[in-house]
Amino acid sequence: MDALTEQNLAIDAVENMMLNSDNLIEFPVKHSFTPGIYSREIFMPKDSMLTSKIHKTEHPYIVLTGVAVVHIPEGGVEVLAAGHSGITKPGTRRVLYIKADCRWVTFHALSAEEEQARVDGATDDELVDLIEGRILERKELPDGRTMFELYKQKIAVQKLEGGQS
Repeated sequence: MDALTEQNLAIDAVENMMLNSDNLIEFPVKHSFTPGIYSREIFMPKDSMLTSKIHKTEHPYIVLTGVAVVHIPEGGVEVLAAGHSGITKPGTRRVLYIKADCRWVTFHALSAEEEQARVDGATDDELVDLIEGRILERKELPDGRTMFELYKQKIAVQKLEGGQS
């Protein structure tokens, strides 16, 4: 087994730990669309930990506010603070620990099909579904769901049961 595979298995273990935690946290995402560009901004509260999805495209990102300690299997650990900008490479998967409330935004060029859907009046949810299929790897579990889908499901149950998020 190569080092990258071992590190991805370690990230899988972190995701399992998070999924089995009693303290699930929501990370709100704001989607914005302009001609030719899709941006997604995530808010990550202080003292939270999360993993990113696996990115399939190269795209810029900016840390708007806060501080994050970021582990990238191919790149090691970095502390990224407000004002930091960088480029995400295909295959990137991160583990983040948030030291101060953080807002992080990524920018993605729309494909011709996505831009046409935007112009034709597709809803934000329809556009996000279309775009995410191209920019993020769907890492399925044996039952066909993703860890992200399971996490969102657990948050919904936690809300119904009156838990905090």
